[in-house]
Amino acid sequence: MIKNRLSIILGEQRMRVSELSQLTGISQNALNKIYHNKTKGIDFNTLNKLCNILKRNSQEIFEFTPD
Repeated sequence: MIKNRLSIILGEQRMRVSELSQLTGISQNALNKIYHNKTKGIDFNTLNKLCNILKRNSQEIFEFTPD
């Protein structure tokens, strides 16, 4: 299972989804789906933007745990 840690990271950085949306150019709707684990996937362009703005690698944003 892959879980995202976006809510934790945004909390640590005291950043709102709306601010992340402005910084990345990713729609607030798309970010909310990621934030609430309501998405089935994420494209590399979106992941790259998140990594750059949050200054985290993909393993820090998404966590894999075996089922």
